[in-house]
Amino acid sequence: MALPPTPPLRRRLAALLYEAVLLFAVTMFAGFLYAVITGQRHGLEGRSGLQAWAFLVLAAYFVGFWRKGGQTLAMQTWRLRLVARDGGRPRLGQALLRFVLSWIWVLPPLALSWAMGWTAGGSASLSLAAWVLVYGGLSRWLPERQFAHDLLSGTRLVDTRPDLPAA
Repeated sequence: MALPPTPPLRRRLAALLYEAVLLFAVTMFAGFLYAVITGQRHGLEGRSGLQAWAFLVLAAYFVGFWRKGGQTLAMQTWRLRLVARDGGRPRLGQALLRFVLSWIWVLPPLALSWAMGWTAGGSASLSLAAWVLVYGGLSRWLPERQFAHDLLSGTRLVDTRPDLPAA
């Protein structure tokens, strides 16, 4: 069975940006629940617990959607699907590994921002944008133009537009 082609980088990055907008609401609601459950009254109170909670909520969001149908809400909009290397549904271990490895999009710029003493202002944002372009651009040289976290987790993104020939 021939798998659908890999979506172009610009569509994958557009889906990533849209995903970030949707995740704003998810994390705000999760933060509200955490505050209600723990009685948190200040944003810096229980910060480590809140970060761990947010990580778990994001893991449940992504892994749940990837296991159910291979698509988050943003991936449905941009007609992208996550599949296992053989074209089937990703296993639980693959989805979890992909989630953990996908933090390579965020952690290097955050570490640089922290090491340089930057605040959440323009320098940190510029660092993140530059890293997204570098990491995304590296996919041009990887097999099937997949991202490194897909390659390492045994998954791949495919284009689900109906008018495309199989690769």
